[in-house]
Amino acid sequence: MHPPEATTKMSSVRFMVTPTKIDDIPGLSDTSPDLSSRSSSRVRFSSRESVPETSRSEPMSELSGATTSLATVALDPSSDRTSNPQDVTEDPSQNSITGEHSQLLDDGHKKARNAYLNNSNYEEGDEYFDKNLALFEEEMDTRPKVSSLLNRMANYTNLTQGAKEHEEAENITEGKKKPTKSPQMGTFMGVYLPCLQNIFGVILFLRLTWVVGTAGILQAFAIVLICCCCTMLTAISMSAIATNGVVPAGGSYFMISRALGPEFGGAVGLCFYLGTTFAAAMYILGAIEIFLVYIVPRAAIFRSDDALKESAAMLNNMRVYGTAFLVLMVLVVFIGVRYVNKFASLFLACVIVSILAIYAGAIKSSFAPPHFPVCMLGNRTLSSRHLDICSKTKEVDNMTVPSKLWGFFCNSSQFFNATCDEYFVHNNVISIQGIPGLASGIITENLWSNYLPKGEIIEKPSAKSSDVLGNLNHEYVLADITTSFTLLVGIFFPSVTGIMAGSNRSGDLKDAQKSIPIGTILAILTTSFVYLSNVVLFGACIEGVVLRDKFGDAVKGNLVVGTLSWPSPWVIVIGSFFSTCGAGLQSLTGAPRLLQAIAKDNIIPFLRVFGHSKANGEPTWALLLTAAIAELGILIASLDLVAPILSMFFLMCYLFVNLACALQTLLRTPNWRPRFRYYHWALSFMGMSICLALMFISSWYYAIVAMVIAGMIYKYIEYQGAEKEWGDGIRGLSLSAARFALLRLEEGPPHTKNWRPQLLVLLKLDEDLHVKHPRLLTFASQLKAGKGLTIVGSVIVGNFLENYGDALAAEQTIKHLMEAEKVKGFCQLVVAAKLKEGISHLIQSCGLGGMKHNTVVMGWPNGWRQSEDARAWKTFIGTVRVTTAAHLALLVAKNVSFFPSNVEQFSEGNIDVWWIVHDGGMLMLLPFLLKQHKVWRKCSIRIFTVAQLEDNSIQMKKDLATFLYHLRIEAEVEVVEMHDSDISAYTYERTLMMEQRSQMLRHMRLSKTERDREAQLVKDRNSMLRLTSIGSDEDEETETYQEKVHMTWTKDKYMASRGQKVKSMEGFQDLLNMRPDQSNVRRMHTAVKLNEVIVNKSHEAKLVLLNMPGPPRNPEGDENYMEFLEVLTEGLERVLLVRGGGSEVITIYS
Repeated sequence: MHPPEATTKMSSVRFMVTPTKIDDIPGLSDTSPDLSSRSSSRVRFSSRESVPETSRSEPMSELSGATTSLATVALDPSSDRTSNPQDVTEDPSQNSITGEHSQLLDDGHKKARNAYLNNSNYEEGDEYFDKNLALFEEEMDTRPKVSSLLNRMANYTNLTQGAKEHEEAENITEGKKKPTKSPQMGTFMGVYLPCLQNIFGVILFLRLTWVVGTAGILQAFAIVLICCCCTMLTAISMSAIATNGVVPAGGSYFMISRALGPEFGGAVGLCFYLGTTFAAAMYILGAIEIFLVYIVPRAAIFRSDDALKESAAMLNNMRVYGTAFLVLMVLVVFIGVRYVNKFASLFLACVIVSILAIYAGAIKSSFAPPHFPVCMLGNRTLSSRHLDICSKTKEVDNMTVPSKLWGFFCNSSQFFNATCDEYFVHNNVISIQGIPGLASGIITENLWSNYLPKGEIIEKPSAKSSDVLGNLNHEYVLADITTSFTLLVGIFFPSVTGIMAGSNRSGDLKDAQKSIPIGTILAILTTSFVYLSNVVLFGACIEGVVLRDKFGDAVKGNLVVGTLSWPSPWVIVIGSFFSTCGAGLQSLTGAPRLLQAIAKDNIIPFLRVFGHSKANGEPTWALLLTAAIAELGILIASLDLVAPILSMFFLMCYLFVNLACALQTLLRTPNWRPRFRYYHWALSFMGMSICLALMFISSWYYAIVAMVIAGMIYKYIEYQGAEKEWGDGIRGLSLSAARFALLRLEEGPPHTKNWRPQLLVLLKLDEDLHVKHPRLLTFASQLKAGKGLTIVGSVIVGNFLENYGDALAAEQTIKHLMEAEKVKGFCQLVVAAKLKEGISHLIQSCGLGGMKHNTVVMGWPNGWRQSEDARAWKTFIGTVRVTTAAHLALLVAKNVSFFPSNVEQFSEGNIDVWWIVHDGGMLMLLPFLLKQHKVWRKCSIRIFTVAQLEDNSIQMKKDLATFLYHLRIEAEVEVVEMHDSDISAYTYERTLMMEQRSQMLRHMRLSKTERDREAQLVKDRNSMLRLTSIGSDEDEETETYQEKVHMTWTKDKYMASRGQKVKSMEGFQDLLNMRPDQSNVRRMHTAVKLNEVIVNKSHEAKLVLLNMPGPPRNPEGDENYMEFLEVLTEGLERVLLVRGGGSEVITIYS
């Protein structure tokens, strides 16, 4: 209830704006890498600070550019209200938060406090204090209402900057502020047409006729069908991935990286980037080929009359013009992407018109084929570039004179006394129709393949010719490269790529999840129909020798597909030139943005510089790198050599898209809910298999190179440690595999052959939550040859609810230290009320199923003798007892700060093992594992064992050497004889000192609370006496305080304490007369004698391992036990006390 005093009429209000990242919205935290830049703002009012009175009559704040998603007004519960309603004057301006009038609901009646609510009053219309949601008021800060969540999701976009955003950014920089429109593109304009433009390319116009003529209709049809099936299956997988949530712009890179993880995403993303970059080079080379061969042949800079040197001159022309075209296109892209986008429609129109011209020409050829004669010598095709007439002779002024063809094959221009080529003499020159048309029946001749080696003459198999070989260095049409089925697959495949264009434009789509699958699949069906029908039409309309004539030498240098088109060959030539230039510009526009997206994900550190851009978002540095790589493709200067390289990168990209879909489908993760239903893991595996097969079919060595590059990038990202968690399928696969393995792993003890040290490393933290002994982790990392589990644990003393933040901070500190020490394992922090309980919880509960620790590693409590607090060594002994009870092995590192770091390397030295008792073989296994590490690799192992008087030391040494031989451990063996001897005075004195010290501490031990209380009482009494002597003005308070002191410091207590002191003095007198316990003397004798022998033999050893005795059964001897261990290890620099878990860990059997 409120106090009766009336204080203020307005409660204190706190106004605070905190950023709300999209990670706060469930389900939207793993979509795009740059989500952190898109944040709304959350307005919160709480009752911890008062707003100045002067500001209450004015609007509180205006938030520009922020979305107010959650707003609360919390009235301070500590502020008082008047009990009289008339005393409250309502001022709307004072109660206003957003400038609107909202009346307080206080009716003057006091309301009872509620355990769930922070305040008893609420404002009308306030969404936090809705009557229906009062039960959830405490959670409103972190868990928004459903209505607020839906509102924020509706107003949220997670798409990266696309073409429209780039244009808007450029307009803003130019001072032309334009309103932003929501994306309205549908399936046809947004997906279907862009996919058509990207799929149809240079191969259709320049190489498809040659593929049909070389492979024949049947094999060419198979090539096109396989490639189209590959892209169709990939499109089905891509549609499933693209409809499994909001689609970010970025194409296959984002789909693969978010589905398969940063390692695969980075590797395949870079391959896709390289493929897009080489695609730009291929399109530029295609444009130069059209320009120099079919449009302006005279523009060639390098020329040669020799047929053999003409190809080399053509390559140089391609390099020069290709570089010039590349520079020009890069400048266009650099100036602004909007110019590329404005011409995209024109380039697409050129493609569509050119394809329609092919169909029109094929239809027209059925009744009126075009006149394109081809000159043949026997069955050999002649180049018509330099011929005046297709005949050996010609009529001039009613006289028969030799033609130019005669001069090519004869050494004289006269009929008489001329020596001519033998094949020329025995065969006739004939002219055949190059485009016989659909009704000619030429399709039967073009069904079968006709692969030729380089330099072979293109012949018509059905034509008659003599068997004379003749000279081949004449005006024949020759094969420029050796052809095969696999080569044609690699050359043709780039013509079916470009299926990712729809997903790249998802930012401009009205409904991306509906448009991308429909538009992409329809585009693939359309292009597949065009390609397959063109294969049949080319084979049915065009003569085979013309089809195999790659550069149209037999048809006077015309583009072969242009000879079929209607109304003119120039429709195809000009259309293909502009469409190829447009495709090159699109590649140079998309590739830098893809590289920028990879760089901004920050999974490949050396690419970070390419993530920078201009003010409008243009990736300048990425564009320069893209131009440099494209120049490498242009320097190759051959379309037929660049196309297979392009095929490799795209095939690898499509392979992993199919793998991602298949993996997600088989794992059946809860988040895998694609809206596109027509997919199946079998289809994805089929697509993946086709991609892999096509890679090796087209070029097995290119395939290996591409895989090696992707593998190196994968391992590099994995080595650098990709700190990304995208909920990918590989993580899901790891989870499924781990679950399967854990369920199969038996929870019982493993077989001796499978035993490996599974470490639980117990670390101690200081007040700043830093690790006190980091070398303990270093030592654990040096045991990594055991290939076992490593769990690093620590305990924070306190209450879990209060110390949870400290636990998280300490966990991050330990993880960073583990990373620095290269310890592969897990970190486990426990918050407990007592340190011993926390350690016990760690030892009992760490691990999962069969993957539990079997060895505990901890440090020795240094300075335990000097410490006033006995909890340190008591915790240590308690841990020893808990590990013994749990049947776990225990490794205690003494002087751990002297242990070597991973940087140090011992060039020589020994690892000495003192095998006193057998406890499972840990003492043998540990030095072997340490020697596998570079720090201890050059050290030698020496094993010492102790022989008593009744033992045969010589036989013991032989047996031990044989045992080590069977264990396959190389070590030097030595048996140390320890005969019975009298107990020395030093041992007796040391034992006596130990017991006297223990007894003395037991007599003198006062709890810390009592000592502090007595010290405070003395201090208070002195201060009281000093105040009394001075004569304080506060006499009343002094008297009260004196009464308090006298109440505590009574005469009875004084007499009791005096009697206790007398008793203590008697106890000290007893200490001087006491005699040591004989069992303690024997134990001390063993410790002293063993220490003498160990120090004598191993004082220069780099590491000493010895058996750790078990703790006493009676807890009263714990302090003596610590003294025994201290004596046992005195004078040794590095000691590892080993206590086995009772089970055998090493065996002589295979």
